[in-house]
Amino acid sequence: MSKILAIVLAGGKGERLFPLTSFRSKPSVPFGARYRIVDFVLSNLVNSQIYSIYLLVQYKSQSLIEHIRQNWFFSSVGRDHFVTVVPPQMRMGPEWFQGTADAVFQNIGLIREHNPDIVLIFGADHIYRMDVRQMIKFHLENNAQVTVAARPVSLKLASSFGVIVADSDQRIEGFQEKPKEPIPMPDNPEMAYVSMGNYIFNTDILIDALVRAEKKRQHDFGAHVIPDLVGRKCRVYAYDFSKNEIPDIKPYEERGYWRDVGTISAYFEAHMDMLGEKPIFDICNRMWPIHPVRYEGPPVKILDGEIKNSVIAEGVLIYGGKIENSFIRSGSIIEKGAEVRDCIIMDDVVVKKGSKLYRVIVDKKNVVYEGEKIGFSPEQDRFRCHIDSSGICILPRAARYNDWLKEINRV
Repeated sequence: MSKILAIVLAGGKGERLFPLTSFRSKPSVPFGARYRIVDFVLSNLVNSQIYSIYLLVQYKSQSLIEHIRQNWFFSSVGRDHFVTVVPPQMRMGPEWFQGTADAVFQNIGLIREHNPDIVLIFGADHIYRMDVRQMIKFHLENNAQVTVAARPVSLKLASSFGVIVADSDQRIEGFQEKPKEPIPMPDNPEMAYVSMGNYIFNTDILIDALVRAEKKRQHDFGAHVIPDLVGRKCRVYAYDFSKNEIPDIKPYEERGYWRDVGTISAYFEAHMDMLGEKPIFDICNRMWPIHPVRYEGPPVKILDGEIKNSVIAEGVLIYGGKIENSFIRSGSIIEKGAEVRDCIIMDDVVVKKGSKLYRVIVDKKNVVYEGEKIGFSPEQDRFRCHIDSSGICILPRAARYNDWLKEINRV
């Protein structure tokens, strides 16, 4: 058995997810009824029996640090079982991490101290399930020095990714970082083979590559490190994620489901993918669970109302109204006569009686006022919430909660 260390890059700003990232980093954004985005990569690692994990954080990290402290701790079963948050050490100067490779380079001492045979470098921004052991097995069987997780995507979307050119044995012969004209797959001219931003390195190769990149002031794995290794004829392979097998995947689910939820529309659609009797991504998988936020509070309580095709978390109190195609996170209150359709309602939100919401994301600790309508008229909505280019309305975190608390305290 190889000794394995996982490094999760969780410092992303997530600017395209504004205003959900006004107070938190992208990996810390709540997802579904009980999760945050970072929980997916951590669950994949732990389910794959990888327990030595460093989480590198940077921007607006306090929310993420608290989430890890409260929900991701191991009992003292061994010194190699940990999820440790690592903020920027700034050992190279006053600057924060300059890129993905620089983030790992600045923590090269942790790698040397742990002394693993293999280092996993994974991102924290995606929604997916993956048995990482299968990728490790592929890496070892091919005597690879570096392995890149890859998947086919539509050619028109490939410019947002690192595009891979591989031979019949999956050895990478060329690598384009976010090219304007992506190279299509030989057997499918409408698709391109792209990097998922998840890597396996032999430790000696990783350290050598990071030192080389630092000397050249090159700071990114996709733009600099991987192309340099391919150009130097190192044994760099692509692992086809579509062949990854997860237990208890249902016949109706999308094989190799993977979503970059970096925009409001992608974030919203990934939620909708989990709804329905036969969702393309079924969150209910006891053989490969996504480990949720620990909640210490009462169960959901439903006094009245009509609920269709929705996910309701613990601690929600529903007095009545209609809820359809929506997610309601813990501690929220839905009053009588309220209508919530195609929405994401985050923690501790009060949706007051007679209000109507359509395609709205209401961030934590908020109030939707009595009789208010959001999501029906862009002209009216632009004065009270953020409207994404996709048309989805977002009520920012705590935008109205303090005013509501003052109001009820006066009463």
